Amino acid sequence: MLVERTSYDWAYSEDIPGSRCGPEDGPWPRSYQVLSEPELWRELRALAKPQSTVFDERRGWRADSLNFQPSPNTKTQDRYVVTQLDILGQPWTLTGVFDGHLGDVTVEHVAYHLPIIIRDFLRKELADDPSAFSSAAHVADLFSRSILAFDDAIANDVLELFGGLEGLDNFSDAEIWNIINDQQSGGANWKKARLCMYGTTALVALVDPNHENLWVANLGDCQATIVSLNDAGDDWIVERLTTDHNGDNDAEVERVRLAHPDEPECVIDKRVLGALAPFRCLGDIPFKQPPAFTRRILYNLFPGFHNTSPWEEFLVRNHTPPYITAQPEVIHRRLGGSARGPRFLILASDGFADLCSGEGQERIVSTWVKSMVDQPSEEQKASGGAFQNRRDNMALRLLRQALGGDDRYSVSRVLTLNMDVAWIDDTSIVVQTL
Repeated sequence: MLVERTSYDWAYSEDIPGSRCGPEDGPWPRSYQVLSEPELWRELRALAKPQSTVFDERRGWRADSLNFQPSPNTKTQDRYVVTQLDILGQPWTLTGVFDGHLGDVTVEHVAYHLPIIIRDFLRKELADDPSAFSSAAHVADLFSRSILAFDDAIANDVLELFGGLEGLDNFSDAEIWNIINDQQSGGANWKKARLCMYGTTALVALVDPNHENLWVANLGDCQATIVSLNDAGDDWIVERLTTDHNGDNDAEVERVRLAHPDEPECVIDKRVLGALAPFRCLGDIPFKQPPAFTRRILYNLFPGFHNTSPWEEFLVRNHTPPYITAQPEVIHRRLGGSARGPRFLILASDGFADLCSGEGQERIVSTWVKSMVDQPSEEQKASGGAFQNRRDNMALRLLRQALGGDDRYSVSRVLTLNMDVAWIDDTSIVVQTL
């Protein structure tokens, strides 16, 4: 255990925020350990591993981040990135959150390599045309194209081994197996093929060097929110920037149905081909390529499949791919001018929205920002600092608010529930000052 605990209580499924666990996950009640306030903060920090990055201390530009999953038996499939891109000597800020599914191979690849691809696209464009960034729409288009190119390479890098999809007919299964399972010679092909099996949503924010413009590229159901003071300076505005790309979004369902008009099973029970919840993703190649890609390549990938029936359930519906897209929805916001007060950008995986489903996300964020700015913490008061105090992690305080805020028992339940499997969804949060 991370801390010594001596006080215990009991929790029912309805006491746990979010939708991950329910009455069927009994027996209920389950025990949990009641933490003191110092123990609670220590445990929360140990589990969420919060980080702080200062971009410009004088102007107060920084980003705080975390990745939270309290179950000791569950490996989180969320990732986040906080970095600066050197674009011909100018620092552009890039932050993002990624929610992987089926496994963490692709999400790990995306979190590391996508910022590099975006950087290279920006560098090349500016080198070719010094005035390229004068148009916000042009930057948005470049942002989108860099993400699409990154995703295209995931499948194309594998197909090139066989001369394209049509070239698979020229290889036996044994030959394909030998080509892609090259672990004894470094495993380059094996690693490329593995990326095709898994997928991730993506929410990436780009800010120009002078913080005059913000672009947010969204694929899936992570959420971006801007928090700022109203014109009167007496209340906070919580503005959701993104829409969810899933079966709850009628426009997304209609988009897929229009692309596959003669295929009633392209969306079943709000899932693509009855299997995948997000309608826009990076990776997830079985939903973007014909079934031959999965059956000839992925089925031959070591260590193989003990049971292919879950894959075949949706592959038999795959007639005219792609069914999902890596085309992001890009939102632009002009940031220029002097803000009336601090301004925050929140990027969060869908686990955060799930935690907020009871009280409501807008109310939780509003309570958080008021506590951050209007009512400094005791730690801040002691140091004489405002919210910019780097020891006071903005993302960690937002997570605490979503878990129960000042209710020590509610937060303790989420941190210490006695349960063998995950009782809440993975949650990544990045809070950036603008």
